[in-house]
Amino acid sequence: MSPQPSVVTVSSRRSLLKAGGVLAAATLVPGAGPAVAESGRSGPWRKVPDILRKIRPPRFPRRRWEITAFGAVGDGTTDCTAAFRAAIAECHRSGGGRVVVPPGRFLTGAVHLLSNVELHVSEGAVIAFSTDPDAYLPVVFTRWEGTECYNYSPFVYAHGQRNIAITGRGTLDGQARKGPWESWYANGGPQGADQRALRKMGDDGVPVGQRVFGAGHHLRPAMVQFVKCRDILVDGVTILEPPMWTVNPVLCTNVTVRGITVVSTLYNTDGCDPESSSYVHIHHCRFNTNDDCVAVKSGRDADGRRVGVPSENIVVQDCHFSGRWGGITVGSEMSGGVRDVFAERCEINSPDFPGNHPVKYPVYIKASKKRGAFIEGVHVRDFTGRGVEREVIFVNMAYNSNEGGSEPVSVRDIRMERTRIDGAAAVLNLVGLETDHLTGVRLEKCVFTNIAGPDKIAYTDGLSLRKVFVNGVER
Repeated sequence: MSPQPSVVTVSSRRSLLKAGGVLAAATLVPGAGPAVAESGRSGPWRKVPDILRKIRPPRFPRRRWEITAFGAVGDGTTDCTAAFRAAIAECHRSGGGRVVVPPGRFLTGAVHLLSNVELHVSEGAVIAFSTDPDAYLPVVFTRWEGTECYNYSPFVYAHGQRNIAITGRGTLDGQARKGPWESWYANGGPQGADQRALRKMGDDGVPVGQRVFGAGHHLRPAMVQFVKCRDILVDGVTILEPPMWTVNPVLCTNVTVRGITVVSTLYNTDGCDPESSSYVHIHHCRFNTNDDCVAVKSGRDADGRRVGVPSENIVVQDCHFSGRWGGITVGSEMSGGVRDVFAERCEINSPDFPGNHPVKYPVYIKASKKRGAFIEGVHVRDFTGRGVEREVIFVNMAYNSNEGGSEPVSVRDIRMERTRIDGAAAVLNLVGLETDHLTGVRLEKCVFTNIAGPDKIAYTDGLSLRKVFVNGVER
């Protein structure tokens, strides 16, 4: 028996006709008024103050260790890996404090943080990461594109630690353009074979201890990754040229990322990817990326469902987004589920921070029947911006549909309020599935100008527009 037609609720019949585009299996309910997108204390945003009260950046004893006291030389050529390791170990053994990187250029391999250690990168200091993959061995437990394995260490890494930080006005330089990382994926490079092998291991349930990559393999490590940690702060630093995802908290809680600048040019170099993490606050950051800016994730396919930990209670505020794909993004690795993501007062393609690529979608949600699971509650308000390359909101429940899959997937309660965007291909591209409808997309008090084309709406229930103006006409 075929599914019943989708029901699209908008503020008027005229609104639906003006939306144009594709209305697959959708019917208008005559006389149905919009479900008003509540704001303030009466709506979902009432949760935000309580979430923020539970996110507390770590604090550290007033003790300091300079890496130069452990043999580090800031000449850009001396290998300082041992000095970083020794300074962090001594700080940790002594009950914690600040490991200071003074002005200079310090070359190093992997830096592993320990509990109660603040790595402080002073203004004028640069941590330059080695371009030799062997500098990130031995392998460590990690998640790579949402699948657990053992692989090259992320450039800055912590596992099972508490009370850790990276702070300062200095720079972390991944030097990715100078290393082999791009050759691993570009033009059909060898990363593809390892990527497919790892995904198959995840789907087949191969024990994680047997999923060993690293030497002889080509899975690029993340730049900064915290795994199963809590009480984390990344504050103030500039992060240049990561080899892959830039800041990636995995299975973490109580995370603050504030005031950082990310500049990335390699493929697949997201800005900040909270993954299966909760109580995360990302604010006053600038993202100039060659992929998504902030991308909320929770594991991939069968392996993500096996771990089964959602990302939830995530707040993004006052950021600048310039990136090749999404501004605030959820997915595509979301097989553990995502709920309660809030983003407000962010600017898209700011003239003061134009970036290398214009954002394609200020809000980009990616799911599929291969991923399964749910996305419940993505709330956006007070965004401003210009020059959006494609749609303002793209919800795609058929992401990478060539992958197949038969898992039930749910995407519901996507809201945008008080947003002003000048220039986009369209406002909405909503791709639900015939078997799994997209539910509850609501826009309220938004103004969109210089919109080039019509919306596309497929298999969507409960679409509501209230006081939404497109090219001067109320929808």
